[in-house]
Amino acid sequence: MRVGVLALQGDFREHAQVLRKLGANVDLVRRPEELDHIDGLVIPGGESSVMDKLARTFGLAEPLKAAIRAGLPVYGTCAGLIMLADTILDGMNGQQGFGGLDIAVRRNAFGSQTASFETDLDIPALGAEPVHAVFIRAPVVETVGAGATALAILDDGRCVAVEQGNLLGTSFHPEITGEYRFHQYFLQKLVAAAR
Repeated sequence: MRVGVLALQGDFREHAQVLRKLGANVDLVRRPEELDHIDGLVIPGGESSVMDKLARTFGLAEPLKAAIRAGLPVYGTCAGLIMLADTILDGMNGQQGFGGLDIAVRRNAFGSQTASFETDLDIPALGAEPVHAVFIRAPVVETVGAGATALAILDDGRCVAVEQGNLLGTSFHPEITGEYRFHQYFLQKLVAAAR
């Protein structure tokens, strides 16, 4: 399996490092033609409005949207989740995402950088042991549409992880905590999609 990590902006290096530790071959993706050589893609955390602008500048936005529609497995964390949402509730003027997840997200839903926090989440799809999650200027899933499934809910009822077919998204950053189960779960999606 060859996994791409969108390397326009954000913490793409951390995702690449985790995926390599799990045995995946990793390509950093910046150009449309690089999509032809990968079996799945990770969209990292960062600044979603900047990712949007750079993806359009590099001619990557439309080919990536097409690849997602065609079934490319994609995992988005934080800003990556925003980019995968069909609806961005409070995007910058003219901001676009790649879409694919039948959800509506709100950017920076927990407040500024100083409001960042950590918590443990029960995520049955990943086993009985709680997932330690770090939220940094994180989005929240305001609406989960009929096509998507909530994987993790905070104590206050807000959704912070979803999946839909080959797509996976988290509001938090497992790549920086040593929590590899979401990346493993994503790699399982790649294996299943290749069959």
